[in-house]
Amino acid sequence: MASKSILNKASLTFLENYLNNAAPTGFEQEGQKLWMDYLQPYVDTFITDTYGTAVGIINPDAPYKVVIEGHADEIAWYVNYITDDGLIYVIRNGGSDHQIAPSKRVNIHTKNGIVKGVFGWPAIHTRNRAKEEQSRVDNIFIDCGCSTKEEVEKLDIHVGCVITYPDEFMILNENKFVCRAIDNRMGGFMIAEVARLLKENKKKLPFGLYIINAVQEEVGLRGAEMITKTIRPNVAIVTDVCHDTTTPMIDKKIEGDLKIGKGPVIAYAPAVQNKLRELIVNTAEEKKIPFQRHASSRVTGTDTDAFAYSNGGVASALISLPLRYMHTTVEMVHREDVENVIKLIYESLLKIENNETFSYFK
Repeated sequence: MASKSILNKASLTFLENYLNNAAPTGFEQEGQKLWMDYLQPYVDTFITDTYGTAVGIINPDAPYKVVIEGHADEIAWYVNYITDDGLIYVIRNGGSDHQIAPSKRVNIHTKNGIVKGVFGWPAIHTRNRAKEEQSRVDNIFIDCGCSTKEEVEKLDIHVGCVITYPDEFMILNENKFVCRAIDNRMGGFMIAEVARLLKENKKKLPFGLYIINAVQEEVGLRGAEMITKTIRPNVAIVTDVCHDTTTPMIDKKIEGDLKIGKGPVIAYAPAVQNKLRELIVNTAEEKKIPFQRHASSRVTGTDTDAFAYSNGGVASALISLPLRYMHTTVEMVHREDVENVIKLIYESLLKIENNETFSYFK
């Protein structure tokens, strides 16, 4: 492949639209429609499941099945309680960070569209500075400009409405992509780009390729858990995000030494099949794709775990995208890392042989 940028204008337009669209856990369908519309020219067919996981398939009749996968959902909040004074208390939908909530604007999703609101917080003048109260899930609240519970309900807001942040895509210093939901809408974007490159470069795979954008990862890998039982793949290469550990207040002795701009991160973990991982490492070295390594002691915490331990065991590996400020509204990744994850998945697929078992005993 040429060394020039693999992201084109259409790619970046799709990425911006895809990131800006809200797709909270359990409500991913509008984002999935955007993703399938973009992917459609590059695959033979699609399948979807009851909860909204979307799968583009190349060579659907092939018996040997290889998966590349990202997850579609983003963290969010639920309306949990509405006070008589018209204030809204929340509970998490996924791993939402209570510390970033105060003073954030929000979108409350109702059956009749979005209602705007803000996470209020007491002014600095009114707080006890000797003993300042920290934000917690039980004390953050949303103000949508109403003075009674009845006013809130007239806006079609009720317990169970999902709440997202409106923060949108931007580029910092020419090559840093910043947005909410890069975890892990960027994964869905990268696997779609792999499919595009396969089509544009006229590559014929000897196996079936299942490009999976799974739902509900943020609440326990649930979408992957469901779809792997449906597809019953032989191999799975998962992409998700991991932490850049070079920013303040992160201990490298615990979190490892990883940095945006230094390349994709190849995982070492019990769920990662060693022979498949070495195929990926060898591919990176052969194609001169920079990469980093990261060790997980028990689980990867990603959909890799769901695929690996399904269907009697599926050879699985994880290629991560280093990211700053995970689960905030300013998640940040490096454009070169995005392109190199795409390249590494693409080139690794071309190395996988039909009916390869990855057995340790042959």
